[in-house]
Amino acid sequence: MGMFSPRRRNTNGGEINLDEILLDAKNLPEFNVHQMEGRIERPISKWAVRSLGIAFFFIAAAFSSRAVVLQIVHGDTYRAKADANHLDSVPIFSQRGIIYDRTGAELAWNTAPELANHVWFGSMLTAGTVGATDPHATTTSDTYLSEPYLRSYIRESGFGHLLGYVSYPLKDNKGFYYQTEFQGKAGVEGLLDKELNGLNGTRLTETDALGNIAGESVIEPPKDGSNVTLSIDAGVQSTLNNAIAALAQKSGFVGGGGVIMDVRTGEVLALTSYPEYDSQVLSLGDDVDKIRGYMTGTNKPLLNRVLSGLYTPGSIVKPFVALGALEEGVIDPNKKILSTGSISIPNPYDPTKPSVFRDWRAQGWVDMRQALAVSSDVYFYEVGGGYKNEQKGLGISNIKKYSELFGLGSTTGIILGNEATGVIPDPEWKAANFNGEPWRLGDTYHTAVGQYGFQVTPIQMVRAVAALANNGTLLVPQILKDAAPEVTSTVSIRPENFKIVKEGMREGVLAGTASALAFPNVTVAAKTGTAELGAAKQYVNSWTTGFFPYEDPQYAFAVVMERGPVTNTVGASFIMRQVIDWMRTNRPEYVGLPAKAAGQ
Repeated sequence: MGMFSPRRRNTNGGEINLDEILLDAKNLPEFNVHQMEGRIERPISKWAVRSLGIAFFFIAAAFSSRAVVLQIVHGDTYRAKADANHLDSVPIFSQRGIIYDRTGAELAWNTAPELANHVWFGSMLTAGTVGATDPHATTTSDTYLSEPYLRSYIRESGFGHLLGYVSYPLKDNKGFYYQTEFQGKAGVEGLLDKELNGLNGTRLTETDALGNIAGESVIEPPKDGSNVTLSIDAGVQSTLNNAIAALAQKSGFVGGGGVIMDVRTGEVLALTSYPEYDSQVLSLGDDVDKIRGYMTGTNKPLLNRVLSGLYTPGSIVKPFVALGALEEGVIDPNKKILSTGSISIPNPYDPTKPSVFRDWRAQGWVDMRQALAVSSDVYFYEVGGGYKNEQKGLGISNIKKYSELFGLGSTTGIILGNEATGVIPDPEWKAANFNGEPWRLGDTYHTAVGQYGFQVTPIQMVRAVAALANNGTLLVPQILKDAAPEVTSTVSIRPENFKIVKEGMREGVLAGTASALAFPNVTVAAKTGTAELGAAKQYVNSWTTGFFPYEDPQYAFAVVMERGPVTNTVGASFIMRQVIDWMRTNRPEYVGLPAKAAGQ
């Protein structure tokens, strides 16, 4: 070691070199003095510590005061809001009333769904099946449903238009109901929707923070809808519809409809239209193809032909023309008129070409009873419009008058609604529809036999025939069992004139156009009609109307088969034959036979 290398022993026993004390400024390390590098640390001052403590104190005080406001001053209010955020109001669905027929058979009822397997969007059932093993199973009165049950309908044909259908309660895609009620859309379901629907109840559900149900309580129980018993007999209804459907399919008719009504009370025993829709299909709404077929079908399955179908009646109006002729003294009922197959009247525009009006066949000499039985057109041409100087005519004004007295050309008031009005032609109607053309004798002739512009509905015809059968009391058709009879009006016609026309209708069954309705132990009186359609008259409406039993009328009927080929020889009377034959075995009391003993 040299003299310029002095050493110093440090307190720890080490040595300090001289160059460690006398550092050259140029050899200083590159400290960032702005980041406090290379500087000797100094302790925090007491003022800084005090200042920080004061700041923390005020912050804590602020939080504490806010907590006091939230929990003590406004605690109850915020607690209630918090509780409400966990409560959901859920509808409890009431049971829709059951629809029964007059014998107690169920026509529409409720089937409990398997709630876990059903999710509803709109009116479409998207998953799952009916949970009840019994298709007629319904929920009990102490069962509360937070999902709607299913509406089920009798599977026999013939009830679609009568019962109608419903729209189910509707959910959005988040599971919330924006329509909580069943809505009846047509038929009895729509007509009596308020009575059938009842009132939904309300259930409160408490949910915890994890979404689990913590508790439930019913704050408003549901009130079930009322049951309804119809005047309809399901067996008669189904038999009538099946007969109409079979004939339409076999013989080429577009469709048909039929109605049977009590002539004493107005209660409707059967009311059916073919083709029809399926009430269950329209209620569920998921069979899009079938529903589209209902909407676009050329045979109009959505049309209730009994109430809304307008048809040319043909000869079924002759009994009412006959009543008018008798009451007005136009003809003695025993006077005979010759039908050689046609009559001719002068043509005012060309005398060389007389206007010819044909009968459907040569009838020979016929009086009023015989004319009704064999449905002579020539007889009613002359009685309706007159003929030369040989026979006075009733005239178009009186034809319309007596038709209207029996309710033709007007609605019946049946509560099912959607009735068509109909037309009874007269000079004003012709002028309005044929560019002011005058009324001619030939127009009266055609109107007297139910042709030309004459249009009626089957429900109008059954009411008219019922009024004929009961000697002039025009009743409103009723579809509820034991409904009080409602009289529209009373037709003032002498009883002896009713008797003559009824005798003619009975002759029609015994030896005339309605012979298909002759039975050995059931007495039927009837009038048939075949209304020609089309420019070439290649189509017909086939009608049968009447009542039974003849001696003590209880039920009237009207059946129409729509637009079939003129070559067809089987018509509407064949329908009623099958129905009455079924009644003889299954409902003998309807046709005047002793009722079967219980169990037989």
